[in-house]
Amino acid sequence: MNRVYNFSAGPSMLPLPVLERAAKEMTDYKGSGMSVMEMSHRSPAYEEIIANAEQNLRKLMNIPDNYKVLFLQGGATTQFAAVPLNLMNKHRKADYIISGQFSKKAADEAAKYGEVNVLASSKDKNFSYVPYVDKFSPDADYVHICYNNTIYGTTFHYIPETGGIPLVADMSSYILSAPIDVTRFGLIYAGAQKNMGPAGVTVVIVREDLIGNARPETPVMLDYKVQADNGSMYNTPPCYSIYIAGLVFEWILELGGLEAMEKINREKAAILYDYLDQSKLFKATAQKEFRSRMNVCFVTGSEELDKKFCAEAKAAGFVNLKGHRSVGGMRASIYNAMPIEGVKKLVEFMAKFEAENKQ
Repeated sequence: MNRVYNFSAGPSMLPLPVLERAAKEMTDYKGSGMSVMEMSHRSPAYEEIIANAEQNLRKLMNIPDNYKVLFLQGGATTQFAAVPLNLMNKHRKADYIISGQFSKKAADEAAKYGEVNVLASSKDKNFSYVPYVDKFSPDADYVHICYNNTIYGTTFHYIPETGGIPLVADMSSYILSAPIDVTRFGLIYAGAQKNMGPAGVTVVIVREDLIGNARPETPVMLDYKVQADNGSMYNTPPCYSIYIAGLVFEWILELGGLEAMEKINREKAAILYDYLDQSKLFKATAQKEFRSRMNVCFVTGSEELDKKFCAEAKAAGFVNLKGHRSVGGMRASIYNAMPIEGVKKLVEFMAKFEAENKQ
């Protein structure tokens, strides 16, 4: 069958050139006679794979030498605990800005290990915006944000100025979509299954001075120093997921890096939002100034029509458009791998659906 346009929020679609290359190397990686899935993580061939992946990610994001890059397991959700266990170690306090479900879950997890101060929350308007915060607790060990809100389709359009307090960001659904100044953050973490690769690997980018003071009760697998000292291979890493992520990094570099990627992503988002803004049937749910370029959430105003749209879209080859189960409606996740053509064709389908279902 022909490939569908996959608008899933994650695991999301991967670039076709990456899948095709992986297919060619599936049973015999560079003459090794085996798949990367079968390869020892201690072999020279795999050590080269993980080293190249780190090198290319550093190049893409311009990651300074005083930051460690870790390829870990457990998804971004595991970092909800790892962050306080490693960083909530001086005053046992942290500031959290709540802009969606995942930042709320992160705050709830951190509260198991110390005092969590919720500086602001956008729950009052169903997370349709991102709160602006410029005052922080002077004794906070860190400030935590979720940079892009996958469920509600909002994003931070500013980086909080925290002074000397380390800023921690969950960038799972934003990372590699545009350039970001890594030096503004003490720690960045991201699940790979949006913009970087398949599920199974989580990237942590952490400043070196924040490593080495994990709390005594920290499980060894969650200790950043242990992972850094062992090159992300304290135990067997998610080898194949790292390999695919490495291919994605190469693909973005070949496109022209994150500046080129951002240009493409801006164009895709503009096509979809421009249609939504003039539509008489569909309506975007996020407030305009906080709209995400990665996750576009919209509704018809009728649950019955929403359901009909998703069913007809699926039949036409546009899959995974149903909104998150907690909010309903529709969500088009247009991550890096979604081609501009896919967004244009979706808008054509939406216009056709609108014409056939005039209110």
